Amino acid sequence: MKENKSIIIWLLSGCSLIFLMVVIGGITRLTHSGLSMSTWSLIGGVIPPLTTDEWIDAFNIYKTTPEFLKINSHFTLSDFKSIFFWEYLHRMIGRFLGLVFVIPFAYFLIKKKLSKKLIRQSIILFVLGGLQGGIGWWMVKSGLENNPDVSHYRLAVHLITAFLTCAFTFWVALPLIFTDKNTGNFKLFRLNFSLLILVIIQIVYGAFVAGLDAGKGFNSWPKMGEKWIADAVYQLEPFWRNLIESPYGIQFIHRTLALIIVAFVLYIWLYSKKENISSLQQKSLNILLGVVIIQTLLGIFTLILFVPISLALTHQIVAFFLLMSVVFSLFVFKKS
Repeated sequence: MKENKSIIIWLLSGCSLIFLMVVIGGITRLTHSGLSMSTWSLIGGVIPPLTTDEWIDAFNIYKTTPEFLKINSHFTLSDFKSIFFWEYLHRMIGRFLGLVFVIPFAYFLIKKKLSKKLIRQSIILFVLGGLQGGIGWWMVKSGLENNPDVSHYRLAVHLITAFLTCAFTFWVALPLIFTDKNTGNFKLFRLNFSLLILVIIQIVYGAFVAGLDAGKGFNSWPKMGEKWIADAVYQLEPFWRNLIESPYGIQFIHRTLALIIVAFVLYIWLYSKKENISSLQQKSLNILLGVVIIQTLLGIFTLILFVPISLALTHQIVAFFLLMSVVFSLFVFKKS
């Protein structure tokens, strides 16, 4: 670990910045700030409007967007500045993240501190980071055409790419941190891998819920109003559209999948008691069980309290830690 300390710091710094991006991105979405910057440039746009004339010019551009024309026509320049701030900050952290990756990578490469495997993994991370920037603009564009809301499909792609980029960065860092990890357990590794798939699907559905404001309806639990499955869950034709386009069909899947994940994590935790596992492995499962319970409770309270911004943001943040917990558990059960 001491030999790789600088590389570990580099990778974990990347994880931290991606986490910050997720937090700021969540605030940007929840404050409806994401469409305030209706232009994109890889090089330009680093310096925000500084003078009154520059702010007026930026506001005039925003006035041509569907969001202003259909929703925010009452906005003043002061209102515009408040939403501009979050989107600008989100984009700047993304650019800073790129520098944090590229500059140390070039240094480590020149100093020959990276193994061939780490070089390959770093290239994958670079591609994922570049892809994420492009996906972000692709998402924003969907709200600048006719509909003043971004596509929930594109939002989901943007969010899950950020989560998976961080998960992969964490995965690359873990063997450098735990160099003396004990032999894994194939059965528990396989169970954790299945859990990983479920959590990824759940995060995608969480993005669908956010993109369609699907949490602002049937704000009761465990039933949806008076029924276990509300009629609105299957109101679209053909039926498959309810799985990916109906707000309440999506909410039903999201709330049901949460219970399945809790039950599955509990099963893994109980199953591990029959196995001879190390203290680190047991600790990973304890963390996983704790995080999934917290996340489920947050989801329930976010729903029944009609999606307050603070709880919705916390729910997204804990989803991030849930994925990292699954990755950590997967790692400790992986055969060395």
